[in-house]
Amino acid sequence: MATKRETPIPEIKKRTVKELVKTFKESPTFLIASIRNLPGGQFQAIKQKLRGTATVKVLKKSLVIRAIEEFGGNLKEIAPFVKEDCALLMSDVDPFELSLFLSKNQSAAKAKIGQAVPEDIRIEPGPTDLVPGPVISELGALGIPIQIKEGKIEIKEAKVILKTGDKVTAAADAIMGKLGIMPFRVGFEPLAAYDSKTGKVYSSIRINSEEALEQLKDANSRALAIAVKFAYPTKETIPFILAKANSQEKALAKLIKSDNQQN
Repeated sequence: MATKRETPIPEIKKRTVKELVKTFKESPTFLIASIRNLPGGQFQAIKQKLRGTATVKVLKKSLVIRAIEEFGGNLKEIAPFVKEDCALLMSDVDPFELSLFLSKNQSAAKAKIGQAVPEDIRIEPGPTDLVPGPVISELGALGIPIQIKEGKIEIKEAKVILKTGDKVTAAADAIMGKLGIMPFRVGFEPLAAYDSKTGKVYSSIRINSEEALEQLKDANSRALAIAVKFAYPTKETIPFILAKANSQEKALAKLIKSDNQQN
């Protein structure tokens, strides 16, 4: 038997849920983004950039879940992605286009002790503005080879001080701070989105434009190599096919010449 609620739901909460359900019905795209650890200034700056593109709301998790359940349908699939410290974005823009906008508007941030790094932290070789002193011992403790040049510390060789997934140590944090290394990016982190046009919830909507471009370049290179191998004629492959044929013709001519001289 369901327990009866001791106190009635406040009217303001009812209105909030009702307004949110109405927004779901009117917006082609509903996206949930994490704003965890996002400074207030950066939140306001991104919200300002989104003006005219998306409406941003930050509400209690319980109210959002209640509105999702009341709306029903496939939107319920997005409920597990609703966490504390989340922003709700309602927009006419395609979910992936909106996600790309959010990714492009993230900014670099300093590391904090205990955070897991998203990728290898590599100290590159070259001059620094650091002067000799206690920092020499700090660099040495991390295995970073140095030399003194013109009164400044210079990194002799590249050194990975943290690998992907490692937690930031006090020593690594101190050196990154001195060298101006900011390995994290903060902003609205897309978690999931609902597209009312398709009635689908998309959970893999994070877009790294640089990574996607590299993947496209790699796929293009592989496709080109296969097409040339099988002599598939296109505007892009014909120059390579002709060059390959010319090379093979020269090799064959040399082989025939060699056989004739032996005979």
